Amino acid sequence: MTGLGEIAARAHEAAAEACARTESSRGARFVHEGILRRQSVREPAARTYARALPIVPVRARGLTIEGADGRRYLDCLSGAGALALGHNHPVVLEAIRKVLDSGAPLHALDLATPVKDAFVTELFRTLPPGLADRARVRFCGPAGTDAVKAAEQLVQSATGRSGMLAFTGVPDGATTEAPPMPRDPTHPSSAGLPQAQDYRCPFGIGSARGAELAARWTESVLDPVSGLALPAGMLLEPVRSEDGVITPPDAWMRRMRQLTADRSVPLIADEIQTGVGRTGAFWAVDHSGVTPDVMVLSNAIGGSLPLAVLVYRDDLDAGEPHTPTAAFPGNQLAMAAGTATLSYVRENSLGERAGAIGSRMLDQLRSLAREFPILGDIRGRGLLIGIELVDPAGDAEVGLTEAQAQAQVEAEVGADGRHRVVTADRPAEGAGARSGLDVSGHDGGAFMGGPRPAAPELAAAVQRECLRRGLIVDLGGRRTSVIRLLPPLTITDGQATAVLDRLADAVANVARNYAASGSRPHRQDQQHPPHDQAG
Repeated sequence: MTGLGEIAARAHEAAAEACARTESSRGARFVHEGILRRQSVREPAARTYARALPIVPVRARGLTIEGADGRRYLDCLSGAGALALGHNHPVVLEAIRKVLDSGAPLHALDLATPVKDAFVTELFRTLPPGLADRARVRFCGPAGTDAVKAAEQLVQSATGRSGMLAFTGVPDGATTEAPPMPRDPTHPSSAGLPQAQDYRCPFGIGSARGAELAARWTESVLDPVSGLALPAGMLLEPVRSEDGVITPPDAWMRRMRQLTADRSVPLIADEIQTGVGRTGAFWAVDHSGVTPDVMVLSNAIGGSLPLAVLVYRDDLDAGEPHTPTAAFPGNQLAMAAGTATLSYVRENSLGERAGAIGSRMLDQLRSLAREFPILGDIRGRGLLIGIELVDPAGDAEVGLTEAQAQAQVEAEVGADGRHRVVTADRPAEGAGARSGLDVSGHDGGAFMGGPRPAAPELAAAVQRECLRRGLIVDLGGRRTSVIRLLPPLTITDGQATAVLDRLADAVANVARNYAASGSRPHRQDQQHPPHDQAG
């Protein structure tokens, strides 16, 4: 009887524990839904990540986030690349605690402090040699956009010129960070220059020849006979992350460096999302061996806290006393966290490791793309990976022959040798039907088949299915049709496998639904779906 009594007691305890877990889960769900409901009422409809990712993070470590409802996720967004070491890395937390325990000021304007001195010293250790030897650093407002604006002001003040050159990844696109169009018609457009890329080449031919034509277009803008004044600077991203992870060839990057150096046009490299080991090198410009005149840095350099700086060649330093500066350039906690992050990435060669793991992930994703035609292109560098979703039933974009593409570049320079200005009213023309060229036939050679139409609805569906499986991914690129993966540099081989398994399962589900329905799903705001997989 005693044995039966013990068994009954244990069964009662187990039932009570199960009931408590159920009640706890219900309570967590209630808290979770209440927070989301209040957010939707109090915050603007312009929310970005929150609309696509209806979760309420309460705890996080490394790659893993736990929500208020108790569910766990693998985070491949990493604060838009700000979390190089993942969430709450021990070296970052220790650095922050040291500052808090020391009694040091948390707000120091632009005054010198031991914390700032340590940060700048570590930052200079990582810079391209040609820049580190004669660099200056300016602390801006805490956002990357603050640093971009400061970079424009810097080169305009240093050169006495106005107007900026920037690039667009596709003919009908525009850079999100490009400055406003100049009003002076003698200045080149800031958003009309084609950037070299393969999958959606502005000239429809891709490869080295497409990159050469893109470079010649830029060269024609900077040619003295173009009729355009030299700009104050050229702003480019070594990898266009938000625009869908577009990586121009290293040779094209070197060509841009040579073009600008020959004409004394400062080259500004935007490393906001690509810096601190993300692409497989400490800075993305390191892949091409390019040394820019100015580097715009943010996100990961603050070790997960807000921080943005400019690093630039000393002869551009035209600042005068009383030059307006930001109110918060001296974030001591961010500098301490940034120093810890920079040194940890450098000392542990995390950039090289990101390159190796990223290469393996890209190989596996390309194998997946061969199985599912909704995956149009797999691209990336290191742990900055883009997966473009396309409509496999849509008509392929028509490419140009090489002769037609060459003619289009030459058409941009009139008979008088003066470049036709690209403006907001007259965007740069692209390939095929968009350019108005006759593509019915040409003796320049055979047409190349272009990519299928971008499919933002499919991309959104994959993102939703990933969330159901406990995986957080981002969207970006051409019409928001690119899944972006930015896992922390500390991701393990096992975690990388888990990420790809969940992503592959999500893609397979969307592909099946697409095949069954014969049409793309409608875009909709995400609802928080249940999932059982823990991070």
